[in-house]
Amino acid sequence: MSSLKELEKVKVGRRSFLKMAALSTALGATGLNAAPAVREATCDELKDPYPGSKKVKTICTTCSVGCGIIAEVYNGVWVRQEVAQDHPISHGSHCCKGIDSIDTVRTAKRVKHPLKKVNGKWQRISWDQAVNEISEKMLELRKKHGPDAAMFLGSAKMGTEQAYYFRKFAAMWGTNNIDHQARI
Repeated sequence: MSSLKELEKVKVGRRSFLKMAALSTALGATGLNAAPAVREATCDELKDPYPGSKKVKTICTTCSVGCGIIAEVYNGVWVRQEVAQDHPISHGSHCCKGIDSIDTVRTAKRVKHPLKKVNGKWQRISWDQAVNEISEKMLELRKKHGPDAAMFLGSAKMGTEQAYYFRKFAAMWGTNNIDHQARI
């Protein structure tokens, strides 16, 4: 709703409107568009777009429920997925997050290594360096401000055992500041 109100506030001058209209008319008349050149798929490509791919039964990792997914893998890359119809937990279904889990893996924005901002630019660091620097900062924070300066947030990805150890870690840290991310 607020974006519609913001859009109503946008003012476009007469000259700018005429320029945009002329440009869009010219592009439309020439048949030029921003889409890349495409061709019709062949019948074989429609039937089997990933020849030689294999289907792998796996578990969705979005939360701790453990719904079944059948991942299609082509040349070592997860290319498609479908629900596991015979899975005892999900019974051939899963939530919208599970349906979209392939995009979480395939996105170019996915962080695959620890990164640290150095002089305004992200730099790859080792796992050891990341763990050491984070633990040093946490210990310094606790020493300076006390254990209640930290808040520990659980995750829907945690199973019962992981949640147990996470809670034990917070208690060992010295705080009761623990909650679940779904309540935020």
